[in-house]
Amino acid sequence: MTAMTRTCAVWTIALTALAADVRAGPETALREFAGGQVKKGVRTIGMGGDGATTGNYALVYQDHGGALFDEGIVRFRDTGDFFTFSGVGFTTPAFWDDAAFYVIALGQSGVGVRVWDDTSPSPARPPSIGDLADTSVFVKFAKPLCRTWSVGVMGAYELSQATLRPDDGSPVIDYRTSYLPSGGAGIHWHPDEHWQAGARVILNHDTETRTRAGASRSGLLRSYEYRLGMAYSPWKGLVLDLGGDALDRSDAVGGTSTFKVYPTVGVEQALVAKHVWARAGLDETTWTTGMSLAVAPLKIDLAYLYDIAAARTADVFGKRNTSLIATINFNYEAVLTGRFEGRDRRVGAGTP
Repeated sequence: MTAMTRTCAVWTIALTALAADVRAGPETALREFAGGQVKKGVRTIGMGGDGATTGNYALVYQDHGGALFDEGIVRFRDTGDFFTFSGVGFTTPAFWDDAAFYVIALGQSGVGVRVWDDTSPSPARPPSIGDLADTSVFVKFAKPLCRTWSVGVMGAYELSQATLRPDDGSPVIDYRTSYLPSGGAGIHWHPDEHWQAGARVILNHDTETRTRAGASRSGLLRSYEYRLGMAYSPWKGLVLDLGGDALDRSDAVGGTSTFKVYPTVGVEQALVAKHVWARAGLDETTWTTGMSLAVAPLKIDLAYLYDIAAARTADVFGKRNTSLIATINFNYEAVLTGRFEGRDRRVGAGTP
């Protein structure tokens, strides 16, 4: 048995042994298309989503003095469902020995979408048409501890809702979440221009309420995510990234729980130094591509994904989708100071 065969066998055994059947609730499944993605940054999304390295919270300080606008769309090819989201973000100028805060607000929605068409028939999950929405705010803080180590933390506020009208004419189903303290943290190691490694954790909590025919049921909705990753740059302009994530989730209302492990693989190549980058990767079960174009003080990041968040949303909205996420970055600090020399481009940098 070759080393590659043994590695594939280990992944298969892990996924089979650890993954229990779970069906994401529609209102929180919606989160996976926006909030669950852009926290890593569009650069990272396009190269496989390893939020432990290039998208680590501990690297926010490297984007100090910037503002951004996010826009994304997701379309399911099998059900026709269409979702959109928009976001605005802001990073403070550097302070306290290069520390920085980053704040981003997101809104996403889907109107008249099909839900549970492909899900196994169940009285609790009848094929339906519905309207869904999610609003979130994320605040991050990062600071370098020394030349090779940095740390970051993230606080999250998110509310989701879904109103579903079953095809069989049965009573409307309403899902709502209430806020509970949630957040995350990251640590990043970058010893030189060639290597970087990191770890990141997200700990999300909500109170979910499901109402139907005047009867309501509430319970804890818990969503934890653990990521480890490392990246190597054999020469300037090329980044090779490898990692993995574990999704640990439970839903008291649905009576489900799951623990799943997935790989993340990515590559990024600078085509024109400091101006054009191309990237591709595999994020869990999602194939990704992306690119960036930069002319100071602006930079545009694009990510195109096949079956975004399929490992997380199962078949709630369908089984096949394509999505496009775009970010316009504006370096307001460079404009105010008149310095356009660009940001730190070392392998550990949070953006290219």
